[in-house]
Amino acid sequence: MAHTPAAAADFQDRYFRSALGRFPTGVTIITAEHPETHVPLGLTISSFSSVSLDPPLVLWTLTHSAASRLAFLALDRYVIHVLSASQVNLARRFARGSHAERFAGLALGRAPNGTLMLEDPRCAAWFECCNTQHHDAGDHTIFVGQVEHCHYQPKAPLIYHAGDFDLTPASEPLSRN
Repeated sequence: MAHTPAAAADFQDRYFRSALGRFPTGVTIITAEHPETHVPLGLTISSFSSVSLDPPLVLWTLTHSAASRLAFLALDRYVIHVLSASQVNLARRFARGSHAERFAGLALGRAPNGTLMLEDPRCAAWFECCNTQHHDAGDHTIFVGQVEHCHYQPKAPLIYHAGDFDLTPASEPLSRN
């Protein structure tokens, strides 16, 4: 089947970003160690999604301009921490500054396969992932991870909406499935 090429966008980048901001997303922090130097790496990501139950796959994206992109491409594993509503300061901390500043003074641990992770009991969930695939898409790389271990607890998630953390729910979801 032949595909018609996409038409050029009829909007500015800022307008597009604002339109995307109408969709609320959860907030995560991805942690790992640099594959060569073993220095801790960590960043705040809101582009996280489930992909498959069998096998258990998740995805997240990273801009091509990120200084840690090449390291994440070369990693075997990483941990995705789903932040709870009480972790807005941690989300802001991992969104800027050097990796050393992001990790300064934080308790760190290891997931079951040895991947560096935050030891923060406030996280709503975490997923230890094998870095199985990556795909370039526009100005970002899509990372697909196969989940090897996970944990969750019933905590209200941190929500990112319209460029800020302004719609974090105050109560648990109606569905507990």
